Amino acid sequence: MNLFASSSHGTPERERVERAGLDLGTDAARSSSLVLEGVGKRFERKHGRSVTYTHALQDISFRVAEHEFVSIIGPSGCGKTTLIRLIAGLIPHTTGSISLEGQPISGPGPDRAMVFQHAALLPWRTVLENVQLGLEQLRVPADQRKERARAAIRLVGLQEFSSHYPKELSGGMQQRVGLARALAVNPKVLLMDEPFGALDAITRMQMQDELLRLWEAERKTVVFITHDIEEALLISDRIIVLDKSGTFKAAYEIPFPRPRRRDELLASPEFIRERTHLTHML
Repeated sequence: MNLFASSSHGTPERERVERAGLDLGTDAARSSSLVLEGVGKRFERKHGRSVTYTHALQDISFRVAEHEFVSIIGPSGCGKTTLIRLIAGLIPHTTGSISLEGQPISGPGPDRAMVFQHAALLPWRTVLENVQLGLEQLRVPADQRKERARAAIRLVGLQEFSSHYPKELSGGMQQRVGLARALAVNPKVLLMDEPFGALDAITRMQMQDELLRLWEAERKTVVFITHDIEEALLISDRIIVLDKSGTFKAAYEIPFPRPRRRDELLASPEFIRERTHLTHML
């Protein structure tokens, strides 16, 4: 069953889908922080004199409101990571436009910070030194760097490990360091590319809960890539669904109020129904 194709006009499910759209005049749309309009990405590959093109993404349009938590899901290979790299400015988009607070995105900037699938910490640096890396690139004075890095480390609960090296930390702790490094630069938008995908199930749940706690405290605008439907439903305000060809399929407004308690939510019939709808869509 496809939630969006099969729901009749006027049903609560259909109304939630419409409210989540790009041009429907919602409060979220009017206060948009991040706007993508008609975004596409084409890669080219040269074979001697011939050139072949691969369309990774086509005609992607959606908005993310300030302080909103939006997850992006879709089948493997649909371009989720490519999309978040476009938003980060790490690679250029081929068509369309991406803007943040009305300013076009044409490259990396301190208004966006990325948390990658793997923590990518420098092994010769301590936790405190790793968290300062982005601040060094921004040329923040040394005393301010340490102060802001320590504050970010406290946020993720690693203040007792500031002098440790990455090899002395668990996988979950390393991901917390990566999150602290991103938070230290105080970005307007936090971009997260499947940051918990490589973690074991228990650590993943712990990190999900930690991220929810941090989001409640900091209220950052978040774009979160995941292949886990349950994770997206648990942590997000809205879900953007991509289809296998790398095109926009639907925007889905999550009906569960915040704050959310994992044990109650996952056991509720409403959660099971929504998870089933999204599973059938993919």
